[in-house]
Amino acid sequence: MKKRLYGSIDDVDVDLNINANFLDEEVAKAWGINQSEPIVIRLHFSLSQYLDGPAPSVQVFQPSNTDHFSLGKQLQNILAVFISREWEHLTNEKIVVQQKCRHSWYRPSGTIKKFRARLSIWLPLSKSNDLQHPTKRGRIFLPTMKLNRFTNHTTSHSIKNPTGELFTYTPSGKVNAPSLAILMELLFSSQAIGHCKTPPTLKHGFLVQIMRYAGQRMPTLNEYCVVCDERHVFQNGPMLKPAVCTRELCVFSFYTLGVMSGATEEVATGAEVIDLLVAMCRAALHSSRKSIIFEPYPSVVDPYNPKALAFTPKRKSYSRLQKALDSVLLIRTLAQGPYSEIRKQMDKLDPLAYPLLQWILASNRSHIVKLPLNRQLKFMHTPHQFLLISSPPSKEARFQTARKLYGSTFAFHGSHIENWHSILRNGLVNASYTKLQLHGAAYGKGIYLSPISSISFGYSEMGKGRHQIIAREELLKKYNRINKVKQERPGQARFLRSRNLNCIALCEGKYQIT
Repeated sequence: MKKRLYGSIDDVDVDLNINANFLDEEVAKAWGINQSEPIVIRLHFSLSQYLDGPAPSVQVFQPSNTDHFSLGKQLQNILAVFISREWEHLTNEKIVVQQKCRHSWYRPSGTIKKFRARLSIWLPLSKSNDLQHPTKRGRIFLPTMKLNRFTNHTTSHSIKNPTGELFTYTPSGKVNAPSLAILMELLFSSQAIGHCKTPPTLKHGFLVQIMRYAGQRMPTLNEYCVVCDERHVFQNGPMLKPAVCTRELCVFSFYTLGVMSGATEEVATGAEVIDLLVAMCRAALHSSRKSIIFEPYPSVVDPYNPKALAFTPKRKSYSRLQKALDSVLLIRTLAQGPYSEIRKQMDKLDPLAYPLLQWILASNRSHIVKLPLNRQLKFMHTPHQFLLISSPPSKEARFQTARKLYGSTFAFHGSHIENWHSILRNGLVNASYTKLQLHGAAYGKGIYLSPISSISFGYSEMGKGRHQIIAREELLKKYNRINKVKQERPGQARFLRSRNLNCIALCEGKYQIT
C-alpha cells in the first residue's frame, strides 16, 4: 500500500496494489491487463475525518496501461457502488468499538494520534489463530504519521482466502497458485462464484475489506453486465470477455450515453479478425436456419431516435438487418484508410451500418488473435489460423487442475460457418436431441470431437459452399454514393469476398474415464 498526504487540504490518497499475475497470460491479454505491473486501486480520503468524512472517490488503473486497461472501468464502477453502499453504515466510532479490545495501543487524543490509530485500524495486525496459516499470510505497507511526515514500514497481515477468491499473497509479494482443495471444490460446485458479491468482513479494517472485495470480483467480471452489474444469463456457462447485457436500459446507456463503453472496447483488433467476425455474422444471417441459430440477435440503438431500438430481439427484422450488414460488407471490402474515414463512409451509406459493426465487435465474448507464422500448424495448410480463448479464469483454473490429474489430448471439432456467430458468444452447446441438431448422435448426447481433421472438416460442410467474388464495378453500380472509395490492397478482405469459408477448431480436452 502507498499513500500521498495533502495536509494543506486535509486529504490523503491511498493506493492498494493487486498483483496481476494471478491471471493466465492469454487471459490477461484478452482483458487488456499488463501483468508486469500491479492493478492500482486509488482511494481519496479525508485526512482528519476518515470514516466520518465523505465517501472516498475511487480510481482503478495501471500506470503505463491507461489506453488499453478497459477492464479497470468495470472494476472501478463496481467498487464505487460497493463503497457508496457500505459507507452509510461506517463510522470511526463503530470500527474503534469493534477493535479497541484488540488494540491496546489505541490513543484517542490528538488529531495526529487519532489519524495514526485510524490508519492502524484500517490494517490491523491480527493475532487470531485462524489467520496464521503460512500460505495465507501477506504483506501490506502501512503508512504511519509523525510530525506531519509519513514513513513506510511493513506490517504482516493475513488475508484469509474467502470462498470465491482464486489467489493468495505470500510474504514476498508473489501470488500463490490456488490450492487443490479450493479448485476441486470449484470443480464440483458453483457456490463459490455465487458469493463473489458478498461483502467481506470488516473485522480487519476498511482497506482490507476493499482489497478482498476486489479480489472476489476480479475473476468473475466477465459474468456480469458492465453497466448494471447483474449476472448474465448464458445457456452454456459464462464466456471470457466482458459485455453489456440485453436489458434495454443497459443497451441505451451503453450505446447512447457511452456508459462503461470502454469496458468492452476491442483492443487492437486486427482487420482480419474483424472481417472474420463479420463473415460469420453474414453466414448466420443468410442461413435458412437463421431463426434458430442467429443468436444473439443484435440490440442496436436507432441513431435518429436515441429513445428507440433499431434492432431488438423483441422485434426481429432480418431484411433490415441484412441491408445494414450489406453496407458493412461493402465498406469493409472496398475501403481502406483511417477508421474514422471508414465510419463516415458507413454513415453515408446506411446509418445503421456502423452501430451494427460496433455490436458485432462488442458482443463477441471470445478472445481471438491471428497466430504468428512461428505458432501456426503447418499440416493445416492455411495461413488463416487464430488463437481463440473463451473460458473465463475460474473455468480455466478448474480445467488446468483436471489436466494435471487426468492428462489432456487434442482433437478437432467441425461446425458449419453459420454456427460460429453463436459459438463465439454462447460457447459450444450440446445440441443432441434438440432443434439445433443437424447430425446423428451415434454415441449419445454430447459435443463430438475427432483426432482426425478430415472427419471434422466433413462436419464443417467443406466443399458444399460457394465461392463468389462480386466485381468492383457491380458493387459501385449498386451503391454509387461511394464512388470515391480507394482501391483495396491485394488480398484484403478475403473473408468477405468468399462464401466458401470452412472453420474447424483444434480443442484441448482432458481425459476422464467414465
